[in-house]
Amino acid sequence: MNAKLTTTLGKLFALGALISSLSACGTIQAVQPWEKGTLARAEMTIEGSDPLESRFIEHIYTSKEAAAKGAGVGGGGCGCN
Repeated sequence: MNAKLTTTLGKLFALGALISSLSACGTIQAVQPWEKGTLARAEMTIEGSDPLESRFIEHIYTSKEAAAKGAGVGGGGCGCN
């Protein structure tokens, strides 16, 4: 009897989680025209607003991932190619 009760409670919990997650998706709204300017700022991009910092981060990434061909650069990962 205890196992059956546990299974039933688990199914009810899963159903409740599904219903709450679907109801949360129903509240998503479109971006308003006056909000698009905020989202288009350079700070909102993945690279950021500083091109020098972006280049430095890309250099570090390719140096670390070169052994696994992460950014299309060959070599052993040490940067010596």
